[in-house]
Amino acid sequence: MDYETLLGDLADREPRVVVLTAENRAPIRGLPQRLGGRFVDVGIAEQTLIGMSAGLALRGRVPVAHALATFLTLRPFEFIRTDVGVAHLPVKLVGYVPGVLSEANGPTHQALEDVSLMRGIPGMRVFSPADHEDLCLGLPVILKDAAPWYIRYLDRPAVVRHDAEFQIGRAELVREGTDVAILVHGALFTEAHEATGRLAETGVSARLVNMRSLKPVDEEAIVASARGTRLLVTVEDHFLTGGLASIVSEVLVRRGVRARLHPISLGDRWFRPARLHDVLDTERLLGPQLAARIVAALEEHHAH
Repeated sequence: MDYETLLGDLADREPRVVVLTAENRAPIRGLPQRLGGRFVDVGIAEQTLIGMSAGLALRGRVPVAHALATFLTLRPFEFIRTDVGVAHLPVKLVGYVPGVLSEANGPTHQALEDVSLMRGIPGMRVFSPADHEDLCLGLPVILKDAAPWYIRYLDRPAVVRHDAEFQIGRAELVREGTDVAILVHGALFTEAHEATGRLAETGVSARLVNMRSLKPVDEEAIVASARGTRLLVTVEDHFLTGGLASIVSEVLVRRGVRARLHPISLGDRWFRPARLHDVLDTERLLGPQLAARIVAALEEHHAH
């Protein structure tokens, strides 16, 4: 089932659901006709989008607000923090083309700090699905949850069959392994999955964990991965600061677990605009490249 159909079906079953957009209708073009007055396009006005969503939530609605991820999280950040976060309203924020999915767009459109910003708001929860199927598994659960959520919208096709039972705060163990644990979220799951296959061909046993729920995060999955392998690798299309690598580091320190961590991210810079495959190739994020980087990290760890 596609996202638009699923969201429409969920809105049919729950009349409190209201769908909003800041002139970003691409994945939900059919919903205005289907939902009528329960679909609102505020135009290119993200602050209005958040203020209206908060007002609707105060009136008992469950707003699902859509916009480009970078503008959704940056332009109205104070509104999200104050109107939604402080009041702990059940607004669901859906950010389009996050991370490398903005591909041909420049830095103004590249949401590479969105996870950091959203998880920094008290009470805000963050969902970064591995693919379209994962997104659709999480959506019904998230709409029922009373907390505010930030969702990284993803339409990449699935490369694995996911566990159908989505649970808030639970990671998905996709593959067992004892040499290295690859913890990944979002669009790079596809490449990380390919990397585990490449590693297996070279005799490296790689555990693959889909860290779909970034806040609340599955601390037990992180601790088990640290204790069960020789190297932890985080893979994400996000700045190094504030994303999955930071989350994992925070958990390990808080739990008193010692581990060697090798983060793979976009560091502290924006990427050069190009088609998605070329972006991944340039940033050395394709499956074979990830596998080679992980092998090098394992060799360096062994040398020490």
